Amino acid sequence: MISVLIFTKNEQQDLPACLASVAWCDDVHVLDSFSTDRTVELAREAGAHVTRRPFDNWAAHQNFAARELPFKHPWVLHLDADERVPAALAAELRQLDPNDRHAAYRIRRRDYFFDGSWLKYVQVTPWYVRLFRPARIRYERLVHQVAVVDGEIGELKEPFDHYPFSKGIGFWLERHIRYAAVEAGMLVQTNREPGSWKVALFGGDFHQRRVHQKRLFYQMPCRPLVKFLYLLVWRRAFLDGRAGLAYALLMAIYEYFIVLHTRELQLTAKPAAPKAP
Repeated sequence: MISVLIFTKNEQQDLPACLASVAWCDDVHVLDSFSTDRTVELAREAGAHVTRRPFDNWAAHQNFAARELPFKHPWVLHLDADERVPAALAAELRQLDPNDRHAAYRIRRRDYFFDGSWLKYVQVTPWYVRLFRPARIRYERLVHQVAVVDGEIGELKEPFDHYPFSKGIGFWLERHIRYAAVEAGMLVQTNREPGSWKVALFGGDFHQRRVHQKRLFYQMPCRPLVKFLYLLVWRRAFLDGRAGLAYALLMAIYEYFIVLHTRELQLTAKPAAPKAP
């Protein structure tokens, strides 16, 4: 009943464990962005179908996968190479009713720090739409994409695991600097569309609430400090120990990257002042 979709680019380190966690699936698709290491070779050795496409942005990449890949089954489970499907989640997936009325399902994600600690409290958004019917989903936003689902969204009980620091702190920082540049570009382009407190707090759709929460957050002064205090106090990052405090600080730094990139774009967009005679 379920096909698996994995996005890759130079993932020879993480891909084998990801593929091993979905060995129960007979229809695994790897959408590769022209890796230069052994990623494609490893995927084919494991029996996965490999399609290659240059990466442009997250929304376009995921929309291409949903529309163009020849999935064998009506449901698709989307993973990144640094994610794993535990046995409990695999069992729950295999028990899914073929006549299920839902168009998609959210699955809770467990993030792990580089020392193996589960970031139980500090994780900002633990729920993600990862199981879907391809014809009834589309994606928006260039980075940290939003899933727009045509139909009812359910929630599975069992989580999947994510190892964002598997390639080291340096790789995490490098990737989030790129993310920050894209986020800043979207902020400047949309001129900070106003958010609705009503939708942010009481909206019926989870992702619409997140969109308006982000819009309201981007209008706040001292955002990096606000982000750090939110994670530390409201999300109780201190309960995750040293790993939680370190992660809260890293997320505040990421927010500061967005602030700096936004200022840079705003300054370069201003016309130069005329020189004095």
